Formats: sequence, structure tokens, C-alpha cells
Amino acid sequence: MLIGKPSDIRSSEITDEKLYLRRREFLQATLTAAAGLLAGGNLVEAAAAGQELPKLAGVRKGPFGTTEKQTPYEDITSYNNFYEFGTDKSDPSRHAGSLQTRPWTVKVDGEVAKPGDYHLEDLIKPYTLEERVYRLRCVEGWSMVIPWVGFPLGDLLRQSQPTSKAKFVEFTTLYDPRQMPGQRSGVLQWPYVEGLRFDEAMHPLTILAVGLYGRVLPNQDGAPLRLVVPWKYGFKSIKSIVRIRLAEKQPSTAWNTENAHEYGFYSNVNPNVDHPRWSQATERRLGEFFKRKTLMFNGYDQVAGLYTGMDLRKYF
Repeated sequence: MLIGKPSDIRSSEITDEKLYLRRREFLQATLTAAAGLLAGGNLVEAAAAGQELPKLAGVRKGPFGTTEKQTPYEDITSYNNFYEFGTDKSDPSRHAGSLQTRPWTVKVDGEVAKPGDYHLEDLIKPYTLEERVYRLRCVEGWSMVIPWVGFPLGDLLRQSQPTSKAKFVEFTTLYDPRQMPGQRSGVLQWPYVEGLRFDEAMHPLTILAVGLYGRVLPNQDGAPLRLVVPWKYGFKSIKSIVRIRLAEKQPSTAWNTENAHEYGFYSNVNPNVDHPRWSQATERRLGEFFKRKTLMFNGYDQVAGLYTGMDLRKYF
């Protein structure tokens, strides 16, 4: 069965071809590489009006990525897991317009010599944005190939000057049930929290993303700032980040807290470790009919050395 779109989308919710073509004519606002974000304007209003989000300026091709066929923008932005806006795959695209992403502040603290509260523009200012085409593998068995725009997380962590006690990095999503209606439910403990081991966070494949397909990140995909860890299952790549805390002890993370038997802290893509309710040996790329074999570490063999000597069935 083809899964390019959720089965319950009504025809009235499918973008009209004429509207899609008009989007191509939408005035593209200029973003400086220093800020990496829109200098003015209301992104929520633009998205609600069916307009394309502004292009990001000064983006260069990053040193990592795949040449595989990319998943269409329309699929990436309409088929999402973002439980803060609902548990159905189409809920984020329907409800995330309520999220105000400007202004946005990110706290960096914990085991660092230079903690601080940063406006998003100031947080990004020192870095050149890169486009990296990464695979995204979700634990439910589907996958995408997405051209993310962002910068290495390790660059930010180095700037914050981690202390010798920094062994883990904890990330926290915005908690605001008024803007995020899914947080009114008890499906998870809110706010959403994720974490990485410090060496995972410092690996050059790990990025903080602010866009995709060369444009500002849509709300339903984690605007304005999300983590992307391409060798782990998608739920590790936390969205709408408001805090980055370096810690000595392993943080308690959302899905691991909810059900440690099914969702381990590491959550590396591993075809040899099944989810208790389904196999992870194969996956289906959005828009494709046939399944394909799941690759160890999602095909990113560069990270294998991070887990030398570890039992990856125990530390799943």
C-alpha cells in the first residue's frame, strides 16, 4: 500500500494545483546568513494564507548528506509526528499554525562556563547555515529523505564552554498548552524532553535545524529550532527547542519515561532490534510502494565508533 499521504485526508484538504502554482510566485523575503531568520513579518499568517515560507539566504552545501531522491516538500510538511499538536500524522499541519515562533528564546545552561538566554537570531548569528540531505527513519516503519538547513550542534556547545562534568545534553520543547493543544492531553509527560550522550551531541552529523528545502522551518516540522540526529529514530530529533542543558547524569526523556520497554534512551536505528510490537528490519519510504531493508545506524556508518564495545541489544 502506498503511504504518500495519510488515508484519512479529505479531498478538500489537498492543495489545489492553482494555489500550489501561485505559491511559486510568492515574494521571497531576504534572510541574512548572520541571522538566518526572517527580519520581519508574520510567519504564522504567511503559513495560514497558504504562502511559501521565506527562503534562507547564504546557505551552503554541507559536508554530509545523501544523494538519494528527496521526499517532496508537500509530504514532509503534511505527514508528521508532533504530539504537541495531536497524535494523527495530519494533526500537526492542521493545528501548528497556532504556534508563534517569533520572538523565540533558547536557554543554554547546566555544566557550561558560559550559560545564557539567547534570542534565536543571536543564537544562530555566529554560524553559517548548511544544507544537509539526511534520511529520517521513524520507529513506526516509515522514512523520508529531507534537505535540512542548519548548523552543527557541536559548534554551539563548544561556544558555551562545557565543563568536565558535561556527559549528556538535555533538550526541552516549549510548554504552552494554549498554543500546543496536544499538551492538554495525557498522552505524554509534558514538556517533551530528549537527550544525547555528549559525544553523540558533538558528532559532526548532529545538527540544529532552522529550515528545510532552503526555506524557514514550518511549524509542523519543529519551528523555529529542532534537533536532527540522522542515525537515530525520528522521535529523538526534538522539535521547538527552548532549552539546551548540559548535565552530568543521563536525563529522563519523554518516550523512555513513558515506556522504557519499547523506547530506549539511545534509540539508534538498528534492524536487528525489533520494537516489541513490530519488526524494524524493513521500512517504507514515503511515496514508494515496496519496502526496503533498514540500514544499521540508518546508513550512517560514521557513528559506529561511538558504540564500540556496547551491547546494542541492551542499550537500544
